[in-house]
Amino acid sequence: MATRGVKQLTKLSLIYCEHGGSSRFLREFISSGRIIDYANQNPTVDVVVKTRNGKHPYMEGDYLTGKSKQICLKNEELKRIYTVLDRLTNSSGRKISKIKKPILTQTPSIQGVWTPMLDIENTEFDIQIV
Repeated sequence: MATRGVKQLTKLSLIYCEHGGSSRFLREFISSGRIIDYANQNPTVDVVVKTRNGKHPYMEGDYLTGKSKQICLKNEELKRIYTVLDRLTNSSGRKISKIKKPILTQTPSIQGVWTPMLDIENTEFDIQIV
């Protein structure tokens, strides 16, 4: 993803085990040269391939914002590896959060709190101008 024309992903790390079965598809992805094609298509991204024996594989993206995202690739097939690669490339690195609690304020409205039970449509107001 680009913010103001600047790609946000700065570094992509692929970490895998040389012997583990859960790294089988990631090893195939790396050995086929597809990661080199990706690096040539994205020259602004530093691509790092590391071995970490005895651990499950994962892909990690570092972004301009200083944040990083890790996605586990344990026993994931090539189609899923491409999906993860696209997801990390097209992400801004920012955390997406949903607001679950109501927003409270220290300065309540001078109009009062609105409720659906408030029925002022049929109410007559006695207004006198002095």
